[in-house]
Amino acid sequence: MATPPAQRRLAEALAELKALQDAGRSVLRTEDLRRVSREALLEQGFLQSIVPGWYMPSQPGVREGDTSPWVASAREFVQRYATHRFGDNWCVDPDYSIKLHTSSNLIPSQVIIHTPEGNNNRLDLPGKHSLFVYKTREPLPGEHIEVVQGLRAFTLPYALTRVPEAFFRSSKQDALLALRSLPDASDLNRILLISGQPTAAGRLAGALRACGRSALADDILATVRTAGYRVEEANPFQGPLEQAGQSRPLSPYVDRIHLMWATMREGVIRAFAASNSTSLPKTKSQIDVVMRAIEEQYVTDAYHSLSIEGYRVTEDLIRRVGSGEWNPDHELSDREMRNAMAAHGYWRAHNAVKGTIRRFFEGATRNVGELVRRDHATWYREMFAPSVDAGILKPSDLAGYRNDQVYIRTARHVPPPKEAVRDAMPGFFDLLRDEEHSDVRIVLGHFVFVFIHPYMDGNGRMARFLMNTMLCTAGYPWTVIKLDQRKRYFHTLDQASADGNIRPFAEFISECVAASSSRPETVRQPTAAKTRRARPS
Repeated sequence: MATPPAQRRLAEALAELKALQDAGRSVLRTEDLRRVSREALLEQGFLQSIVPGWYMPSQPGVREGDTSPWVASAREFVQRYATHRFGDNWCVDPDYSIKLHTSSNLIPSQVIIHTPEGNNNRLDLPGKHSLFVYKTREPLPGEHIEVVQGLRAFTLPYALTRVPEAFFRSSKQDALLALRSLPDASDLNRILLISGQPTAAGRLAGALRACGRSALADDILATVRTAGYRVEEANPFQGPLEQAGQSRPLSPYVDRIHLMWATMREGVIRAFAASNSTSLPKTKSQIDVVMRAIEEQYVTDAYHSLSIEGYRVTEDLIRRVGSGEWNPDHELSDREMRNAMAAHGYWRAHNAVKGTIRRFFEGATRNVGELVRRDHATWYREMFAPSVDAGILKPSDLAGYRNDQVYIRTARHVPPPKEAVRDAMPGFFDLLRDEEHSDVRIVLGHFVFVFIHPYMDGNGRMARFLMNTMLCTAGYPWTVIKLDQRKRYFHTLDQASADGNIRPFAEFISECVAASSSRPETVRQPTAAKTRRARPS
């Protein structure tokens, strides 16, 4: 049977889009595609408009509020748009430059670019973002500009001398990461002396001393004063700082996680008030009661995946569209198969998690963080093994941590790149192992796991398994985050990731725990075993 013309045109358009993506283009201008291809892709939802004349790849049926298409394309759009207008005569402002240098993946609500050719106008972008083109009075300092994470940015020392005092309070974590990463004060001294900035010198000396780098602070003060400037040291943080250990971590991503943990833990302890005390089961019979109580909570709401794989056009999609097999509204057989495999995988993973909890109570180790470090890969393999058996996933998909970038629907935060995960996960498990307070392990264990997003899929389910392992081993009940709480759940996670505010998430988890059934050690035994299926995720 002949392929309908509309399907054939869409297949050809998808082939064009794939060729552009394979060549490294994920943000497109009008002239990048033939008109007939562009119109077909827009009509079927494979493209979305950014601003007139500029487009980003998407997927059909993207829900309202799904920020992932824009977040996946934002930096490339800024780079291509600014380069199209100003060539190499632009860079992002000092604030965003520091965030890029410290491996922040958060897109500012307003990206500011500096250029002598600017017009001080604002361009509205998707996701309530905007681009402001700031007209500089002087030429840009080319020797202090470099490409960082795909964008032209000021070098870190130059940006630190240019940010205002308020930056050290509004973006404290980024400022700390930047100051901790400096090898010495040489570049700062050179810039401060050439530009004559005694106020900035005093501010940087105070900031460095506040974060434990007194030698660099003394170096700056001595150098600038020797040059004849009067310098008054001032701490721009205006208060004590949380420290995250004495040794420098392997990467800025690990450093960021350590700082978040140190900054957030006291807030978690204050906010998490689901119970005043815990009491672990002591006998084999009590352990069995805990296991039965967990089984009674088997129908947990495993949410739809929090991540996507990057809006890439595949050869299979082109083939299915071209042959007429693709139906944008009713891919029922595929969907039913995936849901069935997800339900089966959830059951298998749930059993593996119960095994981890039982081993803890039976004395395999008294450090639950170390136990989860060893067992979490088994949970993941069990979760997706049925999809491999059914041919939905490749066996290599069970190899371990992700090998591509992921994005989170409705979130402002972008998880670290794949290269950072290999450092971030050992650092995370070190924190989990060393944390003495069970409430912190419960809340920050869940949050930081999702912040890293170590897998291509299943991160939310894994994080809730980890949370419940921490809950049950601390004497709390297995806790279900219900489907009608989904919006608040995601919103509080985003507040923690993007704003550094952990309190709403800690309070949310505390309320969920408090609303759960009786504590494990006092739960009444069920009158009859019930077999239930997991909600597909």
